[in-house]
Amino acid sequence: MDSTSNPSKKPFVTGLLLCIALLLLAFAPLVLEPYLVIFLSAIFMNIVLTLSWTIFSGPTRYISLGSAAFFGVGVYVSALVGEFLYMPVVVAIGGIVSFILAFCIGLLTLRLKGTYFIIFTFGISELIKYSLLWWEANMTGTVGRWVFGVGNEMVYYVMLIIFMLTLLTAYIIKRSKFGMALQSIGENEEASVHIGVNVVILKTVTFAISAFFMGAAGAIMATRWAYIDPHIAFNTLFSFMPVLMAIFGGIGALYGPILGAGIFAILEEILITKFPYYYMLIFGFILIIMIMYLPAGLVGLIQKLFDSIKKNRTGNLEG
Repeated sequence: MDSTSNPSKKPFVTGLLLCIALLLLAFAPLVLEPYLVIFLSAIFMNIVLTLSWTIFSGPTRYISLGSAAFFGVGVYVSALVGEFLYMPVVVAIGGIVSFILAFCIGLLTLRLKGTYFIIFTFGISELIKYSLLWWEANMTGTVGRWVFGVGNEMVYYVMLIIFMLTLLTAYIIKRSKFGMALQSIGENEEASVHIGVNVVILKTVTFAISAFFMGAAGAIMATRWAYIDPHIAFNTLFSFMPVLMAIFGGIGALYGPILGAGIFAILEEILITKFPYYYMLIFGFILIIMIMYLPAGLVGLIQKLFDSIKKNRTGNLEG
């Protein structure tokens, strides 16, 4: 009897594989070239942004385009206090400030639905960006700031820890009664209200939790850039890419956003190197194909393959 025929073995096997993968990742900087260490840090960043976005938007089906706001706040926190505090403290502050910002935004906007919520969250990101630009240009007289840098290995390990915490949080929420309540909101919000779910508070807290990890990722990734300004910190791509990576990987399972973000990061590196002027066009073409022929993303494709293999195996045993 294998693990597929005994469901009780699946969590153990999954946990064992995850522990092995994390152990290998922990020792990776000792054997990999510096370029690969930097590249893995970028992959972790993409995964954290995508997985954080999925924590809230996946079950509730509220499409948020505010990721750039929370990531950018973390970047600016690092630029402002990174020189004076220990990096773990800076990362925690970046996450907390993003949490507070998202909580306040959530109280104001999570009564909105559909297109209104999408536009509002994107507008908040742009508002913060251009407000900072105005402040720096008119009040400080300079645009942008220098960032206190740390070693590539420090960035790698902090991003790895943030990734592990994000994954653990996503897993706990998905398996808890709060995850079930979030799922019910996505399926029928009015019915959730009628059965006693405090919809506004639940959405707001979950939205803020997802923002915490985005802000923490921004705080540590800022140290890789010698200089930042509002256009760099609040880059519009940070709002759209998590959505696209989640759709590409598939939102139906936790490994979907991880798979989508990892493959996207690798594709981006290859395409920018080989086709620097056309890589966004190629990205768009890939996404159109995915949406047309694989609406469930890579998760749906993998599930179809497993179902096909299982069906063939059952047919062979009956034959």
